[in-house]
Amino acid sequence: MIRYVFLVLGIGFVALGFIGAFLPVLPTTPFLILAAACFARSSPRLENWLLRHPRFGPLLRGWRERGAIPVKAKLMALGGTALGFVLLWLGSHPGPWLMAAVALIMLTGLAYVFTRPS
Repeated sequence: MIRYVFLVLGIGFVALGFIGAFLPVLPTTPFLILAAACFARSSPRLENWLLRHPRFGPLLRGWRERGAIPVKAKLMALGGTALGFVLLWLGSHPGPWLMAAVALIMLTGLAYVFTRPS
């Protein structure tokens, strides 16, 4: 039963990852990392397919082997985070405490991303 739960989750994460490849607001790689982890517990065939995918396989293998995030992905995370922060600030005019909290959360995420090997 658990194997099928992981299989369904993996398929769902792949779907979200592929949608994210075409929509700039949805991340691709985190969903595919989750999908590969789910497939490792449910379907070796689908796990191998994902790890050998010409576009996403190298990213997933790099993450598994070294916890690596490519420089381009790091820069995209920085740009997306900055854009999101500016849009929040301009679009909702939140108070200073909320802006500080959001900035702290975003900076924590960026610190994690930028401390991973490339």
